[in-house]
Amino acid sequence: MFLIFDTETTGLPIRDDAPLSDFENWPRAVQIAWQLHDEKGELIETKDFVIQPDGFDIPFNAAKVHGITTAVAEEYGVPLAEAMAEFSEAVKKSKFLVGHNLQFDNNVLGCEYLRLEQENILEGRPVLDTGEETREYCQLPGGRGGKFKMPRLEELHEKLFGHKFAEAHNAAADVEATTRCFFEAVRLGIYTDNHLEWTEAERDAFEAANPAMIKPIGLKVQSFKKLAEELEAKQAVAGAKGGADEVKLDADLKFTHLHVHTQYSILQATCDIGSLINKAKSEGMPAVAMTDIANLYGAFKFVSAARAAGIKPIVGVEYYLCRDHKDKTVKDNGYQIVAIAKNKAGYHNLAKLSSHAFVDGYYYVPRIDKELLLQYKENLIITTGSLSGEIPRLILNVGEKQAEESFLWYKENFGEDFYVELVDHGLEENKVVNQTLIRFARKHGVKFFASNDVYYLNEGDANAHDILLCVKEGEYQSTPIGRGRGYRYGFTNDQFFFKTDAEMKQLFSALPEAIANTQEIVDKVESYDLARDVLLPAFDIPEEFKDPEDEKDGGKRGENNYLR
Repeated sequence: MFLIFDTETTGLPIRDDAPLSDFENWPRAVQIAWQLHDEKGELIETKDFVIQPDGFDIPFNAAKVHGITTAVAEEYGVPLAEAMAEFSEAVKKSKFLVGHNLQFDNNVLGCEYLRLEQENILEGRPVLDTGEETREYCQLPGGRGGKFKMPRLEELHEKLFGHKFAEAHNAAADVEATTRCFFEAVRLGIYTDNHLEWTEAERDAFEAANPAMIKPIGLKVQSFKKLAEELEAKQAVAGAKGGADEVKLDADLKFTHLHVHTQYSILQATCDIGSLINKAKSEGMPAVAMTDIANLYGAFKFVSAARAAGIKPIVGVEYYLCRDHKDKTVKDNGYQIVAIAKNKAGYHNLAKLSSHAFVDGYYYVPRIDKELLLQYKENLIITTGSLSGEIPRLILNVGEKQAEESFLWYKENFGEDFYVELVDHGLEENKVVNQTLIRFARKHGVKFFASNDVYYLNEGDANAHDILLCVKEGEYQSTPIGRGRGYRYGFTNDQFFFKTDAEMKQLFSALPEAIANTQEIVDKVESYDLARDVLLPAFDIPEEFKDPEDEKDGGKRGENNYLR
């Protein structure tokens, strides 16, 4: 018997090679579907379960792929134990486990068995992977070492049958397509008798039952995205304001940019410091921040230029925050977190963190961890950052429960110096993250402020910035932006520029307190200077080299004479 199965999950694992007992590493199953067939390809049973979330949420980015939101799973799902019990019975009846890129699904369900404190009955069972075994048949370029790459299920289906299939990223639909691909591959001899452990008689029986191209069983698949839309339409949409008192902006209050990358965010931003200061001054902004990635290379020039222009300089750093900055056994770039110095002592702590990031933590990128952050937390303001921040990433990719736990950790450790940063670049992800962050902020008494995560000065500079990113990545600009082979890194739109005071107030017109709170942060930051006189010791030199003029103006003529 052949058990063909597939899962939809809350996302991807942090590490593919982590043990299944590492529950934090492996995603949760939110849908399990399978078909059980006999040796002739006859259907024995087909099952499809959505799983009720228990102790986790289904994050936005996962739901965007398969359509199963937390609300859908709660409404239409069954307990995990119930679904796994039926799946176990199907496993016991099968000889082979079949699937496309099956190792992932095996690991996800193996981990779920362990979470239920049950034996992982998938371990050690014979596997037939429709991805691995059809590489040579599909002959798609782009694999590692010049070999053929493993085809996606859609690519294999199109190769075998001349067309793609509908409802990809629904486990039941994927099982339907995988089943058809598998038995067609058996019929074409891609899977040999050796693969299937068949006798000549068993092969003859299969061929007699399947003389022509394999047809689908005609399974009707429910669209989860439609279910999600229907549920959302039934629910009252909670207002973003959540009953908070309305804030009216003082007409003279100016917005301040508090998340700005300069040219010292090497090969990642194009803002030169002089132009940045001039832009802020022309907008009448009382201050401007420099929050370069991992370093303080531009701090001296930035502080000097801002003070000369009569603008308060705010120095910060956007750090890579990983689990353990000294662990170089696995690539872990972590999240990006913004820290702002409240005074010169805070600046020194930024410098210490940056030094540790480069000296001790450098592995692909300079990294710190939470232990280091707490060690040097005095006189620092911490924000949630942009979409690359820890809490936004957890909201999008893991779940709100875990995101809220992280939120409370920062509140507990940084108190009134922890702020929610609201960024709106016009992306759907911004909307989801901001709504959740505002809810957290109001629930736990944390203030939020408006930001724009600046990488270039003017909207028209977006193309030049994109070229810079191509230089950094060693890519052609003609390569499409996206993830995976054949795509390159790039920004999704042209909204990462230094927006004017009026543009930011318009963007956050529904949340005037987000604008007002930028001034609160500005007021928390003391003005300080990084320039200082060069202090050199006074050396004793022989009498014949001394110059009487040095006594009058403090010069070094005598010392220079002696040195020569």
